[in-house]
Amino acid sequence: MKETILAISGKSGLYKLVSRGKNNLIVEALDATHRRQPAFGTDRITSLGDIAMFTESDDVPLTKVLENMKTLEDGKKCSIDYKKASPAELHDYFTKVLPEWDQDRVKNSHIQKLIQWYNILIEAGITDFEDKAEEDGENEEVKKA
Repeated sequence: MKETILAISGKSGLYKLVSRGKNNLIVEALDATHRRQPAFGTDRITSLGDIAMFTESDDVPLTKVLENMKTLEDGKKCSIDYKKASPAELHDYFTKVLPEWDQDRVKNSHIQKLIQWYNILIEAGITDFEDKAEEDGENEEVKKA
């Protein structure tokens, strides 16, 4: 999931990598339209695996934050409406998801975008946020040490 789900700067929503062209990527919107379109090298394209949230200690990968949200929401869509929620409600909700988040560097718009992305992924049926093979590999490395 981490490398195939993309965020494109200047375009709302999330996209799934479908194919690679010579000078572009073919992406498909994860919304109800499933519209395919090219994404060029001039677009700022970021995979969800490359995004992390600021905390008081180390940065936490976005996949871990999404997994925390899934656990909190029992795999359903988010219980808070990110468009209508007050800043205090957003902060309270995000504290449940990630208790050590950095309140100076994480803005309300970041929390809103995270909730929006979570809902998009759940609606698209993508609920396996952390790769199991990667977790198994990390566990094996720990056992070896």
